[in-house]
Amino acid sequence: MPELPEVEGLAQFLRERASEHAVTAVSIGAISALKTFDPSPDALVGATVVDVSRHGKWLDLMVATSTGEPLHLIWHLSRAGWLRWSEKLTTTPVRPGKSPIALRVRLDDDSGFDLTEAGTRKRLAVHVVRDPEDVRQIATLGVEPLSEEFTPQRLAELLAARNQQVKGLLRDQGTIAGIGNAYSDEILLEARMSPFAMTKSFDEEKTATLYAAIRDVLTGAVAVAAGRPAAELKDGKRRSMRVHGRTGELCPGWDGTPCGDTVHEVSFADSSLQYCPTCQTGGKPLADRRMSRLLR
Repeated sequence: MPELPEVEGLAQFLRERASEHAVTAVSIGAISALKTFDPSPDALVGATVVDVSRHGKWLDLMVATSTGEPLHLIWHLSRAGWLRWSEKLTTTPVRPGKSPIALRVRLDDDSGFDLTEAGTRKRLAVHVVRDPEDVRQIATLGVEPLSEEFTPQRLAELLAARNQQVKGLLRDQGTIAGIGNAYSDEILLEARMSPFAMTKSFDEEKTATLYAAIRDVLTGAVAVAAGRPAAELKDGKRRSMRVHGRTGELCPGWDGTPCGDTVHEVSFADSSLQYCPTCQTGGKPLADRRMSRLLR
């Protein structure tokens, strides 16, 4: 699933290529992906793209209609969705149910993009709204971790709000927006902390360490994603991971010095986390048991 750094990279990519272009066509390939009906996608046709931004893991393409009314095409790529950009879109019509294309947007120079989704579990979500806050999942997002509002004090308040495992807190979009399974693994390696550490055990020093790890990991990942074409962002993310998705490989160490241990895994119902026992849990492997409450 694309997380904050990749979604920010996609926003930058689209902003550079789509801004000031008019939308000439919107085609729906998967009606199940469209979560709103008023305004309709056709309301975007003739409007001019004025900005592309990000809300957590959500992308927001803002257009100005001929009447000056702003509209927002907002989407969440979920686990198997992606954005496929083309400098010259094919003229072959989108055939609902016959391809992985959920939505196609064509611009006035015949460039544009497809939102695609692989697999059978369809979770890609597309909204056309007048205000991003009309999307409930955006209205309830937590603090942006790279914003000025996210301070060590704010993190301390979030940690103290209720006692839960730190892995779950980092992934909770209503608490901190944009961090998912992959970057929470990377953050906890950087912080040298167990994913099962309880949040109310955090003192000022541990909170400062976690805060620094969040900012450093995400800032570095955003820098890696910046300027990359959409087609390269997935591979760039995979290559940058030190523990996530690297079960059984040698741990490169939280500071870049290999620790000699291998990356371990804990599996859940439909996901898993990776960590290094030497770097994060005092050399003790974590119990590999299903704990679905971490997947909120």
